Amino acid sequence: MDNLITLVNKLQRACTALGDHGEESALPTLWDSLPAIAVVGGQSSGKSSVLESVVGKDFLPRGSGIVTRRPLVLQLHRIDGDREYAEFMHLPRKRFTDFAAVRKEIADETDRETGRSKQISSVPIHLSIFSPHVVNLTLIDLPGLTKVAVEGQPESIVQDIENMVRSYIEKPNCIILAVSPANQDLATSDAIKISREVDPKGERTFGVLTKIDLMDKGTDAVDILEGRSYRLQTPWVGVVNRSQQDINKNVDMIAARRREREYFATTPEYKHMASRMGSEYLGKMLSKHLEQVIKSRIPGLQSLITKTIAELETELNRLGKPIANDAGGKLYTIMEICRMFDSIYKEHLDGVRPGGEKVYHVFDNQFPVAIKRLQFDKQLSMENVKKLITEADGYQPHLIAPEQGYRRLIESCLISIRGPAEAAVDAVHAILKDLVRKAINETHELKQFPTLRVEVGNAAFESLDRMRDESKKNTLKLVDMECSYLTVDFFRKLPQDIEKGGNPSHSIFDRYNDSYLRRIGQTVLSYVNMVCSTLRRSIPKSIVYCQVREAKRSLLDHFFTELGAREMKQLSKLLDEDPAVMERRTNLAKRLELYRSAQSEIDAVAWSK
Repeated sequence: MDNLITLVNKLQRACTALGDHGEESALPTLWDSLPAIAVVGGQSSGKSSVLESVVGKDFLPRGSGIVTRRPLVLQLHRIDGDREYAEFMHLPRKRFTDFAAVRKEIADETDRETGRSKQISSVPIHLSIFSPHVVNLTLIDLPGLTKVAVEGQPESIVQDIENMVRSYIEKPNCIILAVSPANQDLATSDAIKISREVDPKGERTFGVLTKIDLMDKGTDAVDILEGRSYRLQTPWVGVVNRSQQDINKNVDMIAARRREREYFATTPEYKHMASRMGSEYLGKMLSKHLEQVIKSRIPGLQSLITKTIAELETELNRLGKPIANDAGGKLYTIMEICRMFDSIYKEHLDGVRPGGEKVYHVFDNQFPVAIKRLQFDKQLSMENVKKLITEADGYQPHLIAPEQGYRRLIESCLISIRGPAEAAVDAVHAILKDLVRKAINETHELKQFPTLRVEVGNAAFESLDRMRDESKKNTLKLVDMECSYLTVDFFRKLPQDIEKGGNPSHSIFDRYNDSYLRRIGQTVLSYVNMVCSTLRRSIPKSIVYCQVREAKRSLLDHFFTELGAREMKQLSKLLDEDPAVMERRTNLAKRLELYRSAQSEIDAVAWSK
């Protein structure tokens, strides 16, 4: 089972290296899911001495006031042989064999994070101790709870420390090691008070009673140790630490442990419980319990890690790939994003995505309706027909049929079709522009780069404007062609119609009677309707050819041509990603690496079991 604790040690170190130490964050945290033992106690409760007794080494900073100002993640590794050494995670290639140097490095590393002020920090220090005299165990030493701020500390320090301690021990995966001195009333114990708030049933709290040997004569701690004063799910453990005099005399830890065993074995009140008292027993008990907790949490950890990996991968895909550093890479990135946009735009036109059907609506509804609304009857009123026929004849009346009059009447009607034709071009142009906006919004990669998004949009709009202008020219040419050359068959029928209408030898005034003019108007209207029917078919074809087809074929061609001439600096401006997005992508990638590593490590241990 030792490799279970080793596994958690590895994961905790990896978490800290990647900035995951359980603080509130927008990123998922693995740290909070890992079982850990947090050591909690008030100042002068003997908390540091308990840790040193478990380790068997004098290595923690000492002094008055708040000495522990950063969480210390203490990982104990049992090894074979006689070597004993320590390693800090922030100094990966350095081994400490002098534990006085370890004490100094803890103090120095604390100052590097907090300065030489007496502030606290939630960023942990990772210390691993390798020794044949320890059990495999991980403990988190937290700043001691205090009631009063000392000189040089802000008034908020009392609450700040309590908040930090609470942030660790309120998590359900945290085992609480509550250290209380026996020579003070248990009801006033800072450790018990805060532990009770987060773990009211005492299911994950281990009580440690220190300074038993310093209790007043005639008193003992039996009621506490046997759980009668304050019951926990696991029995209390009493320890006897080195006195300040022992510390000053550098009394050896091995000797201190031996004296501790002798104290419990020889003191009448504690003889019957001596086998479960002392720092050695405490270390073994915690190690065994931590192993059991880790084993029970492995299935949940595997499930959590698998789920989080999927979420991280989805988020990274949403944020897009990181930007290349070289000009070629940047150009390739821009081109790929533009191709994605172009592909989405074509899908809208081709019906894969909605929007393209609006173009057909223009041809099938708006354009025909606009032509029907043209008031040809006003242009072909008898008064207007007579006026145009007469003006066309000039000083010499027509002989057989008023050909020039017919031409002027037809032209005056057909010219009015230019309006609906232009309106159809503009309507399709507006739809194509709207589809550009939709495609830009649906191209996820463009959201990553605001400047490129704007430039692509502007380039697409400029292309569409050019296509609209060309389409308008060609469409109006179709109308003008109908005006410039009338269908010959139409004029060939005119003499027959005239003969049916009367004798051309009659006076001009007789020939301009109402029935004659009405027949001319009807004939012109029939011809105009024939032309309108033709244009209803040909104008949509012209618009599709000049606008829709070109938009699908060459929407960004001008942009691509201009893009190839840009320098590195200009390309970089196009890929001006939000720094916050870049930072988040980097952090997510690191966090994903952590979770994948954790998945591999946990799976290996699970399979081996």
